Amino acid sequence: MSDTRLSGRDLAAALAVVVVWGVNFVAMKFALRDFTPFQLGAARYIFVVLPLALFIRPPGVPWKWVVLYGFFQGVGQFGLMFVALKVGMTAALASVLLQTQVFFTALFGFVLLHERASRQLQAGMVLAALGLSCFAINYLNPGAGSGSTTLAGFVLTLCSAAMWSASNIVARRVQKVAGNYSAIAFVVWSGLVAIPPFVTLSLVFDPEAARWQWQQAGWTSWLSAAYLGWVATIVGYGLWTGLLKRHPANRVAPFSLGVPIVGLGAGMLVLGEVITPWQWGGIALVVAALACVMLGGLMNRR
Repeated sequence: MSDTRLSGRDLAAALAVVVVWGVNFVAMKFALRDFTPFQLGAARYIFVVLPLALFIRPPGVPWKWVVLYGFFQGVGQFGLMFVALKVGMTAALASVLLQTQVFFTALFGFVLLHERASRQLQAGMVLAALGLSCFAINYLNPGAGSGSTTLAGFVLTLCSAAMWSASNIVARRVQKVAGNYSAIAFVVWSGLVAIPPFVTLSLVFDPEAARWQWQQAGWTSWLSAAYLGWVATIVGYGLWTGLLKRHPANRVAPFSLGVPIVGLGAGMLVLGEVITPWQWGGIALVVAALACVMLGGLMNRR
């Protein structure tokens, strides 16, 4: 791992990841116009797996970790996220709320791995709790407005963030068990785990009339699904993993603060989404919480 500053190429890679992951939520909204949430989940991971699984060997880690990661990160995180976007969540707010995975990861790490929370993390969790309270006011107070979101969409998005944090815990365990493994191979082969559950969920819960509607899906929906699989997952995670291998995490992680900013802008400009004053307050507090966690430790080290 290098201790030097990010080169021009690395800086371009970090900014590319920010844009790719920020636009990711708009692509989800486009795809959900023709796909049901479970159909989109299956389509996303089919694109993740094919054709790379034909050329990349399985990762050198026990298969139980591959299955767990595929369940938590695939079925859990994105299954819940797609349902949330369908029942009442905007792409703009989803890009912010999903970042609460940082704090869920800290909670799970404390309970399961006995990791201690730093002062910056404790302060960030307080700010994040205040931010979530601002979001909740939209549903507790009818006069505050909801900004095209529902309570169900809000709760499901937080559950999606919790599932993402659970996959982070699995990734940490994998790092301890097999530190020299291929991250791309791990992502691709764990994606294979997510396809059968999504297909099963579609057959069980999707209305019969909607089970075959993917055959009539427009090119924008298929292009969006391909973007989610190939660009957001393979390219995004590939670039991000490469940065973490070459540079300390505290120099790379702050770039993720740009993801909700890009997500907010894309949702408002492309989809015309509206954000209420209370939601703006919640966004400011959540972003401040993330900045407190990611930048506070770095400033202390300096």
